[in-house]
Amino acid sequence: MSTGEGGRRVCLLTGAGGTLGSAFCRAYAGEYDIVAVCRNRRPDAVSQLEWYVDPLDPSGDLPENRSRVYVVYADLETDGEIDRVVDIALARYDRVDLLVNNAAYVGLHPHGLVDGDGSLRDVARHFDVNVAVPLRLSVAVAQRFWKHHDLENRAANRNVVNVSSLSASKVYPHAGQAVYAASKAALNQLTRHLAAEFGTFGVRANALAPNSFPAIVATETVAEAIVRLDRESATGRILAVDAPPPGPR
Repeated sequence: MSTGEGGRRVCLLTGAGGTLGSAFCRAYAGEYDIVAVCRNRRPDAVSQLEWYVDPLDPSGDLPENRSRVYVVYADLETDGEIDRVVDIALARYDRVDLLVNNAAYVGLHPHGLVDGDGSLRDVARHFDVNVAVPLRLSVAVAQRFWKHHDLENRAANRNVVNVSSLSASKVYPHAGQAVYAASKAALNQLTRHLAAEFGTFGVRANALAPNSFPAIVATETVAEAIVRLDRESATGRILAVDAPPPGPR
């Protein structure tokens, strides 16, 4: 068991094997002790499962290996998996300072809501993965740890960051995002309620709403925004991350 080395904060991150999750792990493994939760694909980062080896000195201590994320495979849609993930994080590090709900389901329906039944079939899964899973995970951490550590939570500035989307507040015609966008809008409102309720025991909750990455916004910019929300004191905020407007010609 480790209690965090060098004063690093403990971060429980879902969706760790995706584009944003991998970028966050690579950029911030030296700053956070990261419990990297993934379903099938693990993050592109040094972990307990893979690391760098110098072929001329296989047993040597490479600097690149000194900040490893701790990978946990889990299907968060399966009963019992959320509790198992929280138990693993607390057993390994004794605490969770930052919970990043990054896992998401995206099913696009570019032919519209009324063209076939695809969009209707996807409703339940969109809301399960994008709303219910973040809720269940946030509540599980709160019940097992945060609820009983009010003063410590405030001193440590503990918080939840939910990764939402700019589509939660904007309509992109012909993109087929209606159901996905509705689930992210629900996540934004859930975040506000988490902020109100978790604030009673000193835990903040905010959401990050980026535009498409890396196509429009650099993935590294989105990862930086997670850290920004962690370092700030705001709660109940929905932080939009979009590309800067074009400058004058």
